[in-house]
Amino acid sequence: MIHFEKNHVVIKCRYKGCSDLLFLEALISFLFVSIHREAEVFKEQGNAYYVKKDYAEAFNFYTKAIDLCPKNVSYYGNRAATLMMLSRYREALEDSQQAVRLDDTFMKGHMREGKCHLLLGNAMAASRCFQKVLELEPDNSQAQQELKNAESILEFERLAEISFEKRDFRMVVFCMDRALEPASACHRFKVLKAECLALLGRYPEAQSVASDILRMDSTNGDALYVRGLCLYYEDCIDKAVQFFVQALRMAPDHEKARLACRNAKSLKAKKEDGNKAFKDGSFEQAYELYSEALTIDPNNIKTNAKLYCNRATVGSKLNKLEQAIEDCTKAIKLDETYIKAYLRRAQCYMDTEQYEEAVRDYEKVYQTEKTKEHKNLLKNAQLELKKSKRKDYYKVLGVDKNATEDEIKKAYRKRALMHHPDRHSGASAEVQKEEEKKFKEVGEAFTVLSDPKKKSRYDSGHDLEDDDMNMGLSPSHFQDLLISLSVNTV
Repeated sequence: MIHFEKNHVVIKCRYKGCSDLLFLEALISFLFVSIHREAEVFKEQGNAYYVKKDYAEAFNFYTKAIDLCPKNVSYYGNRAATLMMLSRYREALEDSQQAVRLDDTFMKGHMREGKCHLLLGNAMAASRCFQKVLELEPDNSQAQQELKNAESILEFERLAEISFEKRDFRMVVFCMDRALEPASACHRFKVLKAECLALLGRYPEAQSVASDILRMDSTNGDALYVRGLCLYYEDCIDKAVQFFVQALRMAPDHEKARLACRNAKSLKAKKEDGNKAFKDGSFEQAYELYSEALTIDPNNIKTNAKLYCNRATVGSKLNKLEQAIEDCTKAIKLDETYIKAYLRRAQCYMDTEQYEEAVRDYEKVYQTEKTKEHKNLLKNAQLELKKSKRKDYYKVLGVDKNATEDEIKKAYRKRALMHHPDRHSGASAEVQKEEEKKFKEVGEAFTVLSDPKKKSRYDSGHDLEDDDMNMGLSPSHFQDLLISLSVNTV
């Protein structure tokens, strides 16, 4: 009795004589020849489709051949070549390995196995395969070149590891680009490159690399982590946490995803607490909370820029203006496009009468965003700069810009008496000349600030020296001042 199971002929018989045995042997021989011929037909059809570059159909026919003759080395070799053309390198690797298990002298099998290892980024395994090829064919130039490629990948991996530890992420990207030339299907290299692109702030590039991997393997925990990292560094913390959680679901031991998830949640909480304290008017508490948030993750450039700007806002409320300027500068260093930080710093410069710096910041803002508000801010800063370059009559009299008429009069009399020439008649000629100059300045200041019209024009930034209302003292006016403020110097 004869029947078929998958890929095998199973024979059950009862021997009644030699004639029965001979018949069975002949039948078995016939069946095996028929199966082999059918498998060869499938192989030839596969070859024809392969030549036409219809690799999907070629794969189907090689698979049919293997189903009939699962011990045929060339069928696995052909299907491995087809799978490589379809970029299905892991499956191609399995077929190549099966081929060399069946025949350890199958040179093409070792070559294809090595090439698959190389494309997938396993340079050590690839090297062993190419060395085996060279044992079989010492002069095989392709194996010699591929062996060099494997060695170069190992060197780039070594350099990348050192550079990552040094936080030289640009060098890591360079190494991974070089390694990916012969190892184009290596997800590990792509993920490392994407991670470093994210750490360099090149988020669209990093997202693109990670997305390419996820299109091929939606469960890749490393790629999910990189997607989350990009969102986290772009201050989309809630979405970032979702990706980190998904990455941990796919790879529960993913330490980077776990740390990033913890940092993201902590950073969000601290920032929100700081914002609440600021809104409640608890500026000291807000300052401390923003400071604590800044220690969580120095790599999060965008969020840290916002935190520095927030702390600068609090600092200005606490009259820590120099510290606020420093925080704005740090924010701008992290994000040169951060308009809010320029505006905050410019205001702090105005408050500390550093008008040239304020004009520079407002010019930068206006060049970026030409709004009416920004134009007015720039105009006001330019006006204050112009005013700062004239004599400051308020400073000459030693009064505040909001001083009343009585305060101006009292301050004038005090300063005029202080610098009156009679008081310094016994001093050297040089001192007398200097005091006379100061006395005249006091008179000029009072002439302007005691006259409502002149004071208004002075405060608004008009160049009064070009007006008909001359602020200088005439000789007769100077004599009048001397007489009215004459003092006994004896």
